[in-house]
Amino acid sequence: MTNLTRRQALKTGAALAALATAGGLLMPGAALAALDALTVVAPAKPGGGWDQTARSMQEVFQTTGIVKAVQVENVAGAGGTVGLAQFANRKGDASAVLVGGLVMLGAILTNKSPVSFKDVTPLARLTGEYEVIVVPAASELKSMGDLAAKLKADAGSVSWGGGSAGGTDHILAGLIAKAAGADVTKLNYVAFSGGGEALAAIVGGHVTCGVSGLGEFEAQIKAGELRALAISSGERLPGLDAPTLKESGLDVELANWRAVFGAGELADADKAALLDAVDQMVKSDAWKQTLATKGWMDTYLAGDAFAAYLSEEEARVTTVLKEIGLVS
Repeated sequence: MTNLTRRQALKTGAALAALATAGGLLMPGAALAALDALTVVAPAKPGGGWDQTARSMQEVFQTTGIVKAVQVENVAGAGGTVGLAQFANRKGDASAVLVGGLVMLGAILTNKSPVSFKDVTPLARLTGEYEVIVVPAASELKSMGDLAAKLKADAGSVSWGGGSAGGTDHILAGLIAKAAGADVTKLNYVAFSGGGEALAAIVGGHVTCGVSGLGEFEAQIKAGELRALAISSGERLPGLDAPTLKESGLDVELANWRAVFGAGELADADKAALLDAVDQMVKSDAWKQTLATKGWMDTYLAGDAFAAYLSEEEARVTTVLKEIGLVS
């Protein structure tokens, strides 16, 4: 199908949205016509949280019929900012959406990216996920206390495997080191652009410990390949035999979030059509099942409310990154 045809199909849904808004032809909450085709851009290699989110969206959109045909496009690099930069060139194009989140926000700041979330259209925050700190099963580190002590003695002797530089994983590693009384400037963080690469390095013992969303390590924890030392939630999570960081004596709590964005300079009707499609997806039983299977929290926040949250989050993350020395 050509881009023109995709655009035409989206315009059909958009026109209905415009009529609903202007003339009240649809009752509040009524579903618009199914979109014909959509590209979901995952700004990372296959295997990580953004890729999983994009492919989950693809599956739910198609199985529910909200969108007839969905393809996922992976554009990896620089904490998602390469994908963001490419996506920013799609101004006014309603035939694609971009997955992003807290990791990308950090990467925009640390990479001093000329492109930011101001160049795209915030649609909705979708999910949240707590981070887990793990070590290989054969590691001499048996508890978070052991890791904290090693950090305090020599922060550089602890290598962390996680996602992109400046992302959630990196932020959490820095916060943990700071809370442990370690020299944060000597943080030894090894960034991976794909979850599969990070997992292989951690399981293989090429780094001291790993940090990422629980969903990315859960299978290996259950299989006994990795040992969970702590979780970044405020309270213990059911099904995970690991204390919180606060229980371990480290005053740190952090949740990752993932979201979806439209192109910049979208027409109001196009934005309404995409918002409606996302709203239908989030409220579907298929999406709720996906959240349960992946262990993702439902943090749905759409439209202007999400845009306001994004501005607040940018200010918060900027402060945190400065405190742990990732940005000047």
